Amino acid sequence: MGDTESCSSTATESASTKRRMRRQKFDVYEDICQRLRASENEEASQPGFEDELWSHFNRFSSSYATAVYVEQPEDVIMHMKLLDRAVDPTTRPAFEVRIVQLAKALHLDLLFSLQDAGNFFSRPTYAFGLSPSLEFTEANNSNGQGGGDGEPHFFRHFFEITISTVDKPKLLSQLTSVLSDIGLNIQEAHAFSTTDGYSLDIFVVDGWSSEETEGLKDILQREIPKNENQFRSKHQFKPPAEVLCQTGSELSHEYVKIPTDDGDVWELDPVLLKFDHIIATGSCKKLYKGTYGSQDVAIKVLTGEYLNGDVQREFGQEVFILRKVRHKNVVQFIGACTRPPSLCIVTEFMSRGSVFDYLHKQKGIFKLPALLKVAIDVSKGMNYLHHNKIVHRDLKAANLLMDENDVVKVADFGVAKVQTPTGVMTAETGTYRWMAPEVIEHKPYDGKADVFSFGIVLWELLTGKVPYEQLTPLQAAVGVVQKGLRPLVPPNTHPKMAALLERCWQQNPSSRPDFSEITEMLHQILNEVTKERKTVHSPKKKEEKIVTRMPFLGGSSKHADRFAVKKQESADG
Repeated sequence: MGDTESCSSTATESASTKRRMRRQKFDVYEDICQRLRASENEEASQPGFEDELWSHFNRFSSSYATAVYVEQPEDVIMHMKLLDRAVDPTTRPAFEVRIVQLAKALHLDLLFSLQDAGNFFSRPTYAFGLSPSLEFTEANNSNGQGGGDGEPHFFRHFFEITISTVDKPKLLSQLTSVLSDIGLNIQEAHAFSTTDGYSLDIFVVDGWSSEETEGLKDILQREIPKNENQFRSKHQFKPPAEVLCQTGSELSHEYVKIPTDDGDVWELDPVLLKFDHIIATGSCKKLYKGTYGSQDVAIKVLTGEYLNGDVQREFGQEVFILRKVRHKNVVQFIGACTRPPSLCIVTEFMSRGSVFDYLHKQKGIFKLPALLKVAIDVSKGMNYLHHNKIVHRDLKAANLLMDENDVVKVADFGVAKVQTPTGVMTAETGTYRWMAPEVIEHKPYDGKADVFSFGIVLWELLTGKVPYEQLTPLQAAVGVVQKGLRPLVPPNTHPKMAALLERCWQQNPSSRPDFSEITEMLHQILNEVTKERKTVHSPKKKEEKIVTRMPFLGGSSKHADRFAVKKQESADG
C-alpha cells in the first residue's frame, strides 16, 4: 500500500504529456535524492528511503515537483513528516512554522507594494518559501534606518506556515480565514492535494510582531483545530471510515459493476464494519485494521472524492480476482462494499504485517530453513494463482503478509490481471526494482514476469536489503534492461539457491522456471539443509573399548583385564 511507485497506466493525459510530466517529476526527485545524500541527512540514509521519497512525489500532481525548491531538499522531508502526522487524528492538523527572510535592498524610487512583493516571492525558485539564511529589507521614507549604502531601510519578518490535514471542500478558504483572524497578512500561498485525500498548504505571511515562532505556533495550535471543528459541524464533513458506515439515503444506490461468473454472496453490510486505526496509506486508498462482526479484518478503503472511472474499474477487477481465489498462501477475501462514494475491500487481518516491514523496520533475519519455508509459501501461492490464469504483476516483500503462525500469504491484487489468450497487458505495471525487463520494455509478457519478481524477493530474503539501494528506481530499471543488471548474490549463499536465483531472473522469460518447478526445487533444498543440520548436530556415539578377559596363570583376573584393555588400545592406535 505504502509504495505508490506501484503503478498501472490509467492516465487521462496523452502518453507524450504523461511521459514529459513523469520525467520532470523524476528529475526533481533525483536532484533532491542527491542533495540529501550529499548532506548526509539521517532520513536519507535509512533503507528504502529512495522508494518512500518517490512514493511521496507520486502522491501529488506534477505541479508539486515543479514547485519544490531543490536547494532546500530538507523541505521535502518536512512535507513527508507532516503528511504522516496528518494521518493520525490525534496529531491532525499537522503544521510547521519558520521565519523566512530574503535579502532585497531596494532603492527609494523602487518601493514596491504588497502585490509587487507577492509577485517577487512567487518566482519558481522560491516557491516553497524563502532562504532562511538571508534577510529581507525594504526601503521606507517614514521609519527607516540607515543602510550601509546610505539608503534608508527597515526590516520585515516573514513566516512560512506549512499545514497538512484531511483534504476537503473549501479547505484553503478555511485556513486563510484562520490566518486573517490571527492578524496575519498572506503574501503567498501554495495548495497541493494528495491522491489519497490529504492536503499540503504552504503560506508566506507577515504581520506577526515578534521574531519568535513559538508564540505563533501556540496560537495556531489553538485556532486551527477550533476552526476545523466548526467547519466540520457546519458542513457535515466525515472521514472515509464514517462515510462508509452510513446507511440509507446518504449513500448512492449505484454499485460498482463487478464482473460475475457465479453466484457468490460477498457484498458486506457496512454497519457491521468497525474501524480501529490506519495501518497504511497509498494512492487513492487507506488501509485500516478493523473488525467485521467478531473477526479481525483489514479494510482497504477508496475515498469517494477520488473515485474516477479508472479507479472504479481497477477496484472491480480486484474484487473479481479476490473472490475467485481460495488458497492457504493467498490472503483470504472476506467481502466488499461496492457502493460509492466509499468503496472497500475486506480481507483477513495478518497480525505480523509484511515481510518487508519485518526485514527493514523490525530488522528481522530469516535463517535458511525459515527462509526456505517463506519462499515455499510464496511459491505455492503464486503457483495457485498462475494455475488459475492470474498474473499478480507486483510481487515484492511488501505484498507478502505473515499471520500469527508465520504462514506467509500473497496479498494486494490492485494491479493483478486475469490472463487471456489474446489479452494485452499494460506495460510498466508493478514496482521498478522488482519489475521484469519485458514489462519495463513494453513487450508482451505473461506469468514469467512474476517469476522474475520472485527471484528478486528471494534475494531480499537472503540479504534483508532493498534491491539496488544505491540507485534510484528508474536507474535500476534502465540497468536491468540495458546492462543486464541484477543484485549481487551473497558469496555464502547455498549453491542450489544461488542457481535458482540465476534461473528466475534470466533475461529471456522462457528460460525461467514456472512456480511448480520452483516449489519442487525449494523443497529439495530444504530437505538437504535439514539433513545436513541433523548430521552436524547429532551426538557422536562413544567408542566402546573391548575388554577381553584372559586367564593368566598365577595372576588375578584384575591384572588380566588391565592388560587386555591396554593391548586393545595399542591395536586401535
